[in-house]
Amino acid sequence: MTVFVYLNTAKQVGDIDHIRVFATVDAAETWFEENDRDGVAFEYDVIRPPA
Repeated sequence: MTVFVYLNTAKQVGDIDHIRVFATVDAAETWFEENDRDGVAFEYDVIRPPA
């Protein structure tokens, strides 16, 4: 499983708008269209504990 992470470097660490995490690429693309057309999200693996 992966997530897509966006950082707004214009915001301070801890600011509610500093980081966005999206569960799907579609969710990220929709948000970018409405909020930050030049933004980019990076894909990261979700680390899960062993079963």
